[in-house]
Amino acid sequence: MGMGEVISLRLPAKTFEELEKIAREEAKDKSGLMRELLALGIKEKKLEKAIQLYKEGKATLWKAARVAGVSLWQMIEVMRERRVEAQYGLRELEEDLKALKG
Repeated sequence: MGMGEVISLRLPAKTFEELEKIAREEAKDKSGLMRELLALGIKEKKLEKAIQLYKEGKATLWKAARVAGVSLWQMIEVMRERRVEAQYGLRELEEDLKALKG
C-alpha cells in the first residue's frame, strides 16, 4: 500500500477527546483509528447516496448497489434493515435482469 496523501484537519476539542478515548480503549494509534473511521464514514455516505437515488426512482436496486460499492444482496439487506420501501416495478425488473445478464 502506498503512502497516500497527507491532510491536515482541525477537530473540535470534544471530537479530539472522543478520538483519544476510543484509541486508548482499542489500543490503536490515532492516525490508524482516524483512517478506519473515515473509511466507515465514506462507506456510509455512499450507502446514503444510493438509498436516496433509489427512493427518488433514479436508480434500481442493482444501480444503487453499484453506487454504494456493495453486492446486490448486501444492498437488499441494507434496504431491509433501514426499512426502505420497495420502489420496484417492471422497468426496474427489466434493468436488473439486463445487468445480471451482462
